[in-house]
Amino acid sequence: LEFRRVLFRSDYHYWARDLVLEAVAPLSSEQFTRRIDSSFTSVRDSVAHIYFADWIWYTRWAGQTPASIPKAEDWPDVESLRRAWTNLEQNVRALVRAMSDADLNRKYAYKSLAGLPAESPFWQMLVHVVNHGSYHRGQVTTMLRQLGAAPPKQMDMIAFFRTRT
Repeated sequence: LEFRRVLFRSDYHYWARDLVLEAVAPLSSEQFTRRIDSSFTSVRDSVAHIYFADWIWYTRWAGQTPASIPKAEDWPDVESLRRAWTNLEQNVRALVRAMSDADLNRKYAYKSLAGLPAESPFWQMLVHVVNHGSYHRGQVTTMLRQLGAAPPKQMDMIAFFRTRT
C-alpha cells in the first residue's frame, strides 16, 4: 500500500527532480548549454527533455494530443524550467488526487508524436514517467561530472524511502 501511495503521488519523481535541479542550478549559462555528447546535447536539453516528457503525458491525460514539444531554448536558465515544472507538478498532483482506484486502471488512447495510435492504462504511463526520469537523471549526473561540477545527492529510490521513515 505504501509503495502504491508513493508511486501514484509521484513523490519520488519530484524529489529526485529537485535534487537534479539543485545540482544543476550552480552551473554557469555556458555550462548549462555547453555541448556534451549524450542522448541530448547539453545539461539544459537533457533536463528539459525530462520536463517535456512529463508535460506530454499530462497533456494526454488531460485529453489533448500534442503534435510537438516545446523547445529547450524556451528555458534559458534553471529557474525558468523549475517554475514551469512546478506548475506542471501541481496539475499532475491535482489530477492524481482526483482519481479513484478504478481511474488508475483507466486506459488512455492517444497518438504518439509520430502520429501512431497507442493505448495504455494510467498507472503504466505514470510508472513510465518515473522510470524515464530516472534514466535521464542518470545521464545528467554523468554530464555534471564531465563539466567538473558536483553531482546531485543520491537519487536512488531507497534513499528516497529512507527520507520518509
